[in-house]
Amino acid sequence: MLRNPEEVTFGGSGLDRAAELRTDPAALAALWRSETARVIVLWRGKPLITQDKPAALMRVATDHPVLGDSDPGEALFLGRDGDAPVFAADISAWTPDDLDTDALGAFADPTEQIHPDCPEGRFAELRRIMTWLSPRDAELAATARAVLNWHLSHAFCSKCGAPSDMAQAGWQRRCPRCGAGHFPRTDPVVIMLVTHGPHTLLGRSPGWPEGMYSCLAGFVEPGETIEAAVRREVFEETGVTVGPVRYLASQPWAFPNSLMIGCHGVAESIEITIDPAEIEAAQWVTRERLVATMAGHETGLLPAREGAIAHFMLRNWLADRID
Repeated sequence: MLRNPEEVTFGGSGLDRAAELRTDPAALAALWRSETARVIVLWRGKPLITQDKPAALMRVATDHPVLGDSDPGEALFLGRDGDAPVFAADISAWTPDDLDTDALGAFADPTEQIHPDCPEGRFAELRRIMTWLSPRDAELAATARAVLNWHLSHAFCSKCGAPSDMAQAGWQRRCPRCGAGHFPRTDPVVIMLVTHGPHTLLGRSPGWPEGMYSCLAGFVEPGETIEAAVRREVFEETGVTVGPVRYLASQPWAFPNSLMIGCHGVAESIEITIDPAEIEAAQWVTRERLVATMAGHETGLLPAREGAIAHFMLRNWLADRID
């Protein structure tokens, strides 16, 4: 296990989610009206951050004009940050005058949008700014992005097909026709630090920036243990067999709704036979080459993105912090 598992980006910051209030509409309405209430604002999945450097997550009052005609009943209650209740609101209906539609959906959208009612802030892609944020801001932003994204993609009841309504302060959708309740979805994904002596196995997916390699990863299937998923995914993607597997750390990954389960697997074979339907390439990388890569030297590799659990696990492996 890692000696510092919760230091991963989006790791636990001790946020009080105050789940006991989600079924109390009167209490939530009173919190929304309180002077200390603050709102995290998202536009198309991008959180609103300050213009400062380093940037921080902006928290606006519930009557801030950037919220426009947002319905308090459609706000997501994130919990308490100290004594302050924190909500999240989506304003994706707003369309900037200078919107670059080609950049939206890019691997890491570099564009930023400024709302005319909030010139002191900017909307920025969370992948790009995640390491700028404090642990608390990162947890709030990731939680808001994941849950609001789930609402956008689950507007209809999966049981009868009728339009569903937000319930429980945004933590449920309920069908008015059949009464079915639906809860935010989190997909378990194993991500593997696979080693063989002083080497680690890295791969790349099509569409990644040229030269970028990272740890292998894949979704856990129904009826499958985490350990079995590690072995299956590594073998399917590279033909490498894995023996002992142990848990290292986890990371909520709101792109869109995953929980990354970081594991260490010891390889029992080294020959690589990739499945081109799964990955584009894979290779064994020595500690020395990886150290040079992360130090910024030219090695023919781009390291896993800083802030991602792959980067976190690889750095801890290089620093010998895995027990």
